[in-house]
Amino acid sequence: MDGDRRRVLETCAAQPFAERTFPFGNGVAVFKIGGKIFALVGLTGTPGEVSLKVDPELGAALVHQYGAVRPGYHLNKRHWVTVTLGGDLAEETLTELLEDAYDLVLSGLPRRVRLVFENVGDQTG
Repeated sequence: MDGDRRRVLETCAAQPFAERTFPFGNGVAVFKIGGKIFALVGLTGTPGEVSLKVDPELGAALVHQYGAVRPGYHLNKRHWVTVTLGGDLAEETLTELLEDAYDLVLSGLPRRVRLVFENVGDQTG
């Protein structure tokens, strides 16, 4: 597995309470928080790709600014982007986008679900 893909997988897995699933088979790792998807990482193919949840305005700006970013593949084009790894998007920017995708999905969860994660985090931290 290439280093870019490995870093993406590690970043997604490092998010608190993130769950890695394989609902589409072994070729795509799907990362969720509270049952909601924040990133999909292709495990095959070169170059690698990751699709992630974004704020619609940010997504449009990213697609316009970077050749490695396009509207989400097989996803809602307004709320998702697909990033080709190793392209013109800096590694640091991709890491921030992955963390933002997690935060975006977490903030959209019902309050009672968010509180469960916060309470568990307080007890473990």
